[in-house]
Amino acid sequence: MDLIRINKYLTEAGYCSRRAADKLIDQGRVKINGKVPELGTKINSTDVVTVDGKEINKPKEEFVYLAFNKPIGIVCTTDTRVEKDNIIDYINYPKRVFPIGRLDKPSEGLILLTNDGDIVNKILRARNNHEKEYIVEVDRAISDLFLKRMRNGLPILDTITRKCKVEQISKFKFRIILTQGLNRQIRRMCEYLDYNVTKLKRIRIMNIKLDVPTGQYRDLTNSELTEINALISDSQKTN
Repeated sequence: MDLIRINKYLTEAGYCSRRAADKLIDQGRVKINGKVPELGTKINSTDVVTVDGKEINKPKEEFVYLAFNKPIGIVCTTDTRVEKDNIIDYINYPKRVFPIGRLDKPSEGLILLTNDGDIVNKILRARNNHEKEYIVEVDRAISDLFLKRMRNGLPILDTITRKCKVEQISKFKFRIILTQGLNRQIRRMCEYLDYNVTKLKRIRIMNIKLDVPTGQYRDLTNSELTEINALISDSQKTN
């Protein structure tokens, strides 16, 4: 009988991402057959898994893939107990979904949501070089030196950011395309150069472009999903 790690089970059940699952396990909110497991515990098909006392079963329904235009002020968390302005309550989707990655509370724009844990893990792997495009406004005039240094990488969070595409749009506005997702990366890069971000909007993730009004979402099309699967086909699955 095949065994599967408990965090992967929760992900494939569409409950949350693998990272969030590890946090739930660490908090003692997950039980297997009534007992709190350790991180990395494996289960089989006969085990009963609960989160906060509620049994979690793998879905028999089709997966959901959404493109959402997140407003400023909404938090990308699935923990509805903590954040009042969380993305799950805001969307109020009839099935349980969770965001792929994050978008800061003061930022807006495109974020994908799904209940397909496998696609989440593949997209989130930075080494897969998946592009994310942003329009950014700053508090003072953009210089040629600013553009050059942003493109070539800056020291933040104990690393050097990858080289990236940066294009000036106007005196205070630029476009940037990243292939990594460090915490508050664009804001930290700008702050390193003594600029403050006044507006940040994500307009593209891989082949998915932002095309719905603020606060609304749509289903991804079959052609978009086909292209996403082609883009992430070299991603490695993990146990």
